[in-house]
Amino acid sequence: MEIVMLCAKVFFVRILDVTLGTFRTILTVKSKKLQASLIGFFEVLVWFLVVREALNSDIDSIWVAVFYSLGFATGTYLGGTLSEKLISGNSTLQVITKNRKIIDVVSGSGYGVTVVEAKGYNDSQKYMLVIEVNNKNLDDVKTIIKKLDKDAFIVVTETKLVHNGYIK
Repeated sequence: MEIVMLCAKVFFVRILDVTLGTFRTILTVKSKKLQASLIGFFEVLVWFLVVREALNSDIDSIWVAVFYSLGFATGTYLGGTLSEKLISGNSTLQVITKNRKIIDVVSGSGYGVTVVEAKGYNDSQKYMLVIEVNNKNLDDVKTIIKKLDKDAFIVVTETKLVHNGYIK
């Protein structure tokens, strides 16, 4: 019974530890250093306490390592999922298309679109659209574009800073 309790504790505490670590990493990338530092403190404290208990136990079983690893994997998934939901941000879409209608539909849906005329392979007329969106609207914009031009070339990058302009 003691091994079951230790494995459960290691598993759930490792989920907490790694979720905090994943969340901290994303905050660091987004230049939210103070929040990342505070989360980092608790992350390491939790990690230290669970590792110390696991290593100081008289239980010598591979199951402790298995549940430690399962907790890590689950915490990574959960931390990424929570970060997507809780940390706001923007993305820039660059779209290369021949379909001019996309411009009207995307802007008619309330998104700001910058259009640059471009030439493709064999001097074909194309348009490069630059669209800045809040990440919560990213899938909506991609769906609109794909519906109108399944061959559109789409590049999405995470935006570090936006100064002026229009974002939905």
